[in-house]
Amino acid sequence: MHQSIGKKNKIIIYLLFLFILSTTSAKFINDQKKLSSSITKINITGLSERKNLEILDNLNNLLYKSIFVINEEEIIKILEKHNIIQEFNIKKIYPSTLNIKIKPTKLIARVSNNSQYLVGANGKLIEDKSNNELLPYIFGEFNSQDFLSFKKNIEKSMWSFSNLKELSFFPSGRWDILTDKDILIKLPQEHIVASLNLSKELINNDNFKDFKFIDLRIKSHLVAK
Repeated sequence: MHQSIGKKNKIIIYLLFLFILSTTSAKFINDQKKLSSSITKINITGLSERKNLEILDNLNNLLYKSIFVINEEEIIKILEKHNIIQEFNIKKIYPSTLNIKIKPTKLIARVSNNSQYLVGANGKLIEDKSNNELLPYIFGEFNSQDFLSFKKNIEKSMWSFSNLKELSFFPSGRWDILTDKDILIKLPQEHIVASLNLSKELINNDNFKDFKFIDLRIKSHLVAK
């Protein structure tokens, strides 16, 4: 009888030992899987070395988080804080690497009251003290939406930003442009593309070759001198 009880106790102890061992092994395996899927490397490409390192520093809190549960919205919010970025692509390289490829915005204008600030094709202001590009100046209090809307009209027209020397924005929502030939063109609030094309045609017309001022603000009314 005592021997039977002793054997039962040994079996129970043996089973408990196997259960503890299997649980510990399973936890160890899960911990190893979790560790092997943790982000250990983030590659940033597309910008200057200094800017790439700055963005990498902003993303350091992602290191050692699981690549399977990483929140891409968190990455996007960080990237969107950098005005120099036009587009980006985030790619997970399993088991532990993040590749982020960045396309910088094109710098297309300079802010008149602070030449250290440039305007990107994305409509955002970018501080760049070392940039020496010959870019048109923008005057007036404008926002990104104002600028992007006008930029789109320029792109649809016969003009390009390389033809412009200055752009002036007025509180009424109207723009003036000064060309690289020092011709001032006053544009209306509406029908911008048609007005831009008309001004280009007038400038190319020999009858207007000596004119330095074209006013198209009033519909069906042209002032040139």
